Amino acid sequence: MEYFVHLQKDKHLRKALLSPLPPLQVRSGAPIRLIQSIMGQQLSVRVAQVLHERFFRLCGRKNPSLKLISDLDPTQLRSIGLSNAKSQYVLNVARFCLDNKVTDKRLQGMESEEVIEWLTQIKGVGRWTVEMLLMFTLGRENIFAVDDLGIQLAMASLYKLDRADKKQFRRQVLEISDGWSPYKTYGCMHLWAFKDNTPA
Repeated sequence: MEYFVHLQKDKHLRKALLSPLPPLQVRSGAPIRLIQSIMGQQLSVRVAQVLHERFFRLCGRKNPSLKLISDLDPTQLRSIGLSNAKSQYVLNVARFCLDNKVTDKRLQGMESEEVIEWLTQIKGVGRWTVEMLLMFTLGRENIFAVDDLGIQLAMASLYKLDRADKKQFRRQVLEISDGWSPYKTYGCMHLWAFKDNTPA
């Protein structure tokens, strides 16, 4: 695979490149996937899956409309195990996507940085969350999740970097990742596999 050959030029990253990964896929339902990502933040994969199942049962379907979600009461969301904050964030996402006509087609027509700037306006949605959407829903191949702890730990290990000075460390990893372009997402995926903590 072209990306695999390209990333092997980085002699440090090469240690994490055990075998090529399947190509990224473009998936539908970006607003719902963003909501699922909010619900699963800082939780194990298993716990997040349980929450997702409860959420879909609450909505009465696997692919609920944004209108249906936006009409939910926060107490209904708390009843499935979401915190007060996450309950409000889920509603924030649903209402923003409904009001601003956020669709798969519209997102696909935007540059990655535009998507990040647009969606991080929503209270409760940070840059990392949108980066995961870009990678695993929109199928963007050149996203680097600089704030992901797993990525940071893997790079500190592979490149023998000191994380004590956060600003300097950030500059270093960004500079290194520039060499992976246009396949930064695959670099991240191999680092997650290397650290065995792929995001859900």
